[in-house]
Amino acid sequence: MAWLVHALTASGALIAYIALTNVIKGNLKVAFLWLAVATVIDSIDGVLARLARVKERAPTLNGARLDDIVDYLTFVFVPAVAIQHAGLLPDGLTTSLVVAAMLISSAFGFSRDDAKTADHFFTGFPSYWNIVAVYMVALWLPAAVNAAILLLLAAAVFVPIGYVYPSRTVRLRRLTVASGVVWGAMLVAIIWLLPDPPRWLTLISLVYPFYYVALSLTLQRSRKG
Repeated sequence: MAWLVHALTASGALIAYIALTNVIKGNLKVAFLWLAVATVIDSIDGVLARLARVKERAPTLNGARLDDIVDYLTFVFVPAVAIQHAGLLPDGLTTSLVVAAMLISSAFGFSRDDAKTADHFFTGFPSYWNIVAVYMVALWLPAAVNAAILLLLAAAVFVPIGYVYPSRTVRLRRLTVASGVVWGAMLVAIIWLLPDPPRWLTLISLVYPFYYVALSLTLQRSRKG
């Protein structure tokens, strides 16, 4: 059972490959749907790993390292390629610089010893580039605005603010998880309706990301206190 859980986690690498091939073909909807599957797997494999006691039953494989490798592919690398291929950034050198900022900042972020803290927070912006990419395709903001947002988030990776780990941060966990499920359903609907999802649906769905950031900042203050 422990090895099956590890296999489930590792399947994210295959999903990343499938998503990437669809990005290259211009099938962003299909690519984002596959990335959504990868996100679901990422949200449950930790629970399954604890239930299967993988550290005891498969001690020769580092599940946390495997999870980080797969997450970098599905949360960072493939979304970065999608953003570039979708033409969401200014032409020329700016595109390369912005994509480089995303890839390199997240490489540092994933490598931090305190990337996930003992009290169940992510340190710095937790590289949710897959979600950012969906919203950018759905909203189709000016390229310069997209570039500014991406650079700001890349910088936020290095700012030591604790961001909520939705399934493990204790404070308001039930509300966070329940509202996250509703939000996830809305996000899948947005992806399904690409390239022209209803703007009202996209804007309403942004309530959850704003809640997530507000909760993270609020809890960060209490952690310092």
